[in-house]
Amino acid sequence: MTEAPTIRVSAVLAVDDAGRLLLVRKRGTTVWMQPGGKPEPGETAAETLARELLEELGAHVEPAALEPLGTYTTAAANEAGTTLIADVFRADLHGPLTAAAEIDAVTWMHPREFPQHRLAPLITEHMLALLP
Repeated sequence: MTEAPTIRVSAVLAVDDAGRLLLVRKRGTTVWMQPGGKPEPGETAAETLARELLEELGAHVEPAALEPLGTYTTAAANEAGTTLIADVFRADLHGPLTAAAEIDAVTWMHPREFPQHRLAPLITEHMLALLP
């Protein structure tokens, strides 16, 4: 039996004062997910996330300012039959965030809005329990 391919990523759990979760949608997809991405060789999980937040959203966050929340395993949102392993960090993100790189859209979404949208399994299976 062949094991499913895996993707390792770092992702951010950012929640604003209204209880809304920061979500992004990659170009060419319909699923909302947490910002973040895959590591480059030699990067720590926190360094990966800090780089991805800058590249994708223009957000400057120091790796040391990221609060580790744990590692979570679920199905990948956009790659059928692939397992996602995500190192998740909490961060306070302020100021204007702009979609860049492969990101097509950025939004702050309240959990009560979730049923009207397609969300990544990482959010629905793991992140809801971590929301304040």
